[in-house]
Amino acid sequence: MKLQDKTHQILDIKKHLKKSHSYRITGMLRITGPDEPFLGPGRIELMEHIAATGSINKAAKEMGMSYKKAWMMVQSLNRQATTPLVITQTGGEQGGGAQLSTAALELMQAYQALRQRFEAFLRQETQNLLREE
Repeated sequence: MKLQDKTHQILDIKKHLKKSHSYRITGMLRITGPDEPFLGPGRIELMEHIAATGSINKAAKEMGMSYKKAWMMVQSLNRQATTPLVITQTGGEQGGGAQLSTAALELMQAYQALRQRFEAFLRQETQNLLREE
């Protein structure tokens, strides 16, 4: 797309906005597989809580989420990744638990870098929208 086309698109949006209002362009960064979501803010947060608590159940409680939903998200993550992201240990004398794999930590770091670039894009497009012609 040519720069001229981008400018024209912003102008097409701008002409419909009230000048007295403050606007910004927002968005949510998600990676979706062919059949189900793979990674987004909720799953990143869940993995952060699992890393901090060592437990899917505790992570779910901290997020106000049911254990079943958290478990289904973990299963989905592990199913779609090339290697398990959340490693679980069943109960016993030591009790159960969960921890993140090295792959999960790498994925989370890469997602955060991608998110920063995405947010920079949104800020730039907001500036384009608000720029006086």
